[in-house]
Amino acid sequence: CQPRCERNGAVPGERGKQDKSVKRGNWGNQIEFVLTSVGYAVGLGNVWRFPYLCYRNGGGAFMFPYFIMLVFCGIPLFFMELSFGQFASQGCLGVWRVSPMFKGVGYGMMVVSTYIGIYYNVVICIAFYYFFVSMTRVLPWTYCSNAWNTPDCVGVLDGNLSSHAAVNLTHLLNATQKRTSPSKEYWRRYVLNLSDDIGNLGEVRLPLLGCLGVSWVVVFLCLIKGVKSSGKVVYFTATFPYVVLTILFVRGITLEGALTGIMYYLTPQWDKILDAKVWGDAASQIFYSLGCAWGGLITMASYNKFHNNCYRDSIIISITNCATSVYAGFVIFSILGFMANHLGVDISKVADHGPGLAFVAYPEALTLLPISPLWSILFFFMLILLGLGTQFCLLETLVTAIVDEVGNEWIIRRKTFVTLGVAVAGFLLGIPLTTQAGIYWLLLMDNYAASFSLVIISCIMWHRNYFKDIEMMLGFPPPFFFQICWRFISPAIIFFILVFTVIQYRPISYNDYVYPTWAISIGFLMALSSVICIPIYAIYKVCRSEGDTLLERLKNATKASKDWGPALPEHRSGRYAPAFSPSTESHLEVQPLHPEKAQSEAAAASPVQGSNGLAHSQDSRL
Repeated sequence: CQPRCERNGAVPGERGKQDKSVKRGNWGNQIEFVLTSVGYAVGLGNVWRFPYLCYRNGGGAFMFPYFIMLVFCGIPLFFMELSFGQFASQGCLGVWRVSPMFKGVGYGMMVVSTYIGIYYNVVICIAFYYFFVSMTRVLPWTYCSNAWNTPDCVGVLDGNLSSHAAVNLTHLLNATQKRTSPSKEYWRRYVLNLSDDIGNLGEVRLPLLGCLGVSWVVVFLCLIKGVKSSGKVVYFTATFPYVVLTILFVRGITLEGALTGIMYYLTPQWDKILDAKVWGDAASQIFYSLGCAWGGLITMASYNKFHNNCYRDSIIISITNCATSVYAGFVIFSILGFMANHLGVDISKVADHGPGLAFVAYPEALTLLPISPLWSILFFFMLILLGLGTQFCLLETLVTAIVDEVGNEWIIRRKTFVTLGVAVAGFLLGIPLTTQAGIYWLLLMDNYAASFSLVIISCIMWHRNYFKDIEMMLGFPPPFFFQICWRFISPAIIFFILVFTVIQYRPISYNDYVYPTWAISIGFLMALSSVICIPIYAIYKVCRSEGDTLLERLKNATKASKDWGPALPEHRSGRYAPAFSPSTESHLEVQPLHPEKAQSEAAAASPVQGSNGLAHSQDSRL
C-alpha cells in the first residue's frame, strides 16, 4: 500500500486510510480537482484583459513584474486558501470555526461570489448569443447594409472594395473620427439596443434573456450532483479552450501582419519598469486572476482528501493560469495585427479590452478571414467554456456554504434543490442586466463589486497555528519561503494593491458615457456590502460570547470552536484528538478505516451504530 498511498498524497510512512468523506463527498480523483481549479482561475480576464494590460504597460517588460508578483503574492495566497479549505473540509463559512469572530469574512466572500456570479453568467449568455448567430453563411456584423446601421458605418468589406481602396477610405474616415465599424454598431445598436442612460432600463432584450436561461440551465445541470458531476464535466470545459486557442493561434500566425501584432505585444519597453502603475497593474492582475478571496478556492479544496498535496497543486494551477494569459496574448494580437495591417493603421487603434475586445474588435477581425463563421463559432465557444469553468465554482461556493452551515442530513440529501434555488435566484437577479441599460449595470458591478473589498478580505486569511496544521496535513511544514511571504511580503503587496487601487481610482465610464453620481454611489455600496459583513458579525459574536469584561469576550470570540479541525475522526490527532462524549461525537463523521473488514467482523462482534449510520465493532477506535 505504501507506494499507492504516497501517490494519493498520504504522509510517507503513514498507514493507509479510507481517506474519504461519505457524508460530504470528495473529488473522484485529483485530476478533477486540478482541472476544476484551472477552470476557475482561467477565465475571461485571461483573454480580454491580460493581453491589453501587457501591451499598455511595456510589452515584454510587463512580464517581469507580473511573474515577480506571481511568486511573492499569487502562489502563496493560492496555497494558503487551498490548504485552509482542505484542512477543515469546509466551505468559506465553515472554515471560520478556527476563529468564529471572523466568520464575517466568509459572509463577505459569499456576497462577492453572488455579485460576480450574477453578472458573469450574463457575459456567458452574450457569448452564447454570438455563438448561435455565428451559425450562418455570412456573419451579421460583416456589412453595413442592415436596418440597424447608420450612415457613419463603413465595413472593410463593404461594396466589394479593393484592399487599396478600403485602406484609403478607412484613412479618410479615421481622420474625421466618424467611422464606426459594423461590428460595433451590431453590438451597440442591435444586440444591446443600448439606451442613453443607466437609469433608462428600457425593454428586456428577449434574445439575451433566452440565452441567460440557457446558460443557467447548463450551469445547473453540470452541478446537479455537486462535485461528482462537475468533476466529470471539467474534463472537457477546462481542456477544450486550449484546443481552440491553439487552432486560433496556428491560424493567426499564418496571416499577414500577425508578426507585427505579436512584436507589438511582446517588445519590452524597459523604461516603464520604474513606473509604479506597471507594478500595480501586475499585482492586481495576479490577485484578481487567481480568484483569491472569492471563496471558490476554499470550497474546491474542501472536497480534497485530507492528505492531498495541495502545495504541489497550488504551484501547478497558478503557473498554468499565468501561462494561459501569456498564450492568449499571442492568439489575440496575431489576429489584431492582421486587422491593423489590412486597415493600414497602428495596432493601438484596433486593440481593446473587456467586452470591447470580445464582442467588437475580435469579431470584426474574424470577418476578414476565409470561412469566418467557423472561426467565430470557435472563438465564442471558447469564451463560453472559459466562463463556465469560473461560474461552476462560483455557484458551488454559495451552495456549499449554505449546506455546510445548516449541516444536517436533511439539507445534505437535498443539495440538488439548494443548487436549483441558487440558480433560479441568479437568473432572476440577472434579468435587469439583459435590458437596454444592462451593459451599464454589468460594468458597474464588474468595477465595484469585486475590487478593493477582495483585498481587505484577503488580509484576514490567517491564524496562529497554521504552520502546524499544514505540517499535520501534508507531513511537512510549509517551505520557509512561504512562511516569510505569509508573514511579511504578501501582506505588504496586498497593502500596496489597496493603496494603488485608491490612488489610481477614476470614475467609471463606458465609451463616451460618464456614469452619474448616484450610480457610482450604488457601486461603492456594493463594494462595502461585502466588507461590512466583517465588523458587523465580529460585533455580534463578541456580544454573544461569554465573559464579564470586553477582553474576556474578545478572547472567547476568537477561540477556535470545539469542532474545528480535520473533518474525519481518523485525522484528528494531537491537539485535535476528540474526546468520547455525545457532544463531540455529534459533530464528527464516524466511519471505519476498513469497511470490508468491519462488515466481515460484524457477525463476531456486537455492532454499534455510528453517527453516520455505519456499523463498526464495539472495541474499534476513532
